[in-house]
Amino acid sequence: MPVVTSRQDDVERRVADATLAITGQSLSSMSDILKGLGDELANTRPELPGANSPYAIVFHCVAVIEHWGGSVIAGLRIPRDRAAEFTAEGRVDDLITRVDDVSARLPEWVDVALREGIRDRTVMGSTRPELATATPEWVLTHLVRELAQHLGQLELTRDVLLRV
Repeated sequence: MPVVTSRQDDVERRVADATLAITGQSLSSMSDILKGLGDELANTRPELPGANSPYAIVFHCVAVIEHWGGSVIAGLRIPRDRAAEFTAEGRVDDLITRVDDVSARLPEWVDVALREGIRDRTVMGSTRPELATATPEWVLTHLVRELAQHLGQLELTRDVLLRV
């Protein structure tokens, strides 16, 4: 017997699938940029007020996904030190491993959002007051927004460092 789904279920699934596709593309582009820069340039801050290194930008993006997807949606309580994200340094290969790991875990967290909604609204460390009233769709769209925003920042940072 075929499974009958509601129009709302179909819309939610499409939002989830779009989230995974767009975040996957953004994370893949970020990894490619890091690989192209190598360890030294990836850990270099452009000489601009308040600029972050490419490594720190991507490190922050991984933490954003872990926080909103892993901690808020899935209730995993993944530790986060938001301030330290912007000074993070390390090897590109190690960070790409983290990117790959969070990419692999995100589909499970998106499925939790579809099946159960948000498991933990008490997670500390968010700079967003919306957490108290956020819907799963808001959280997923927020992830897309954050990654798109920071991919653009990363592209500009790369161009400045390479003087393109």
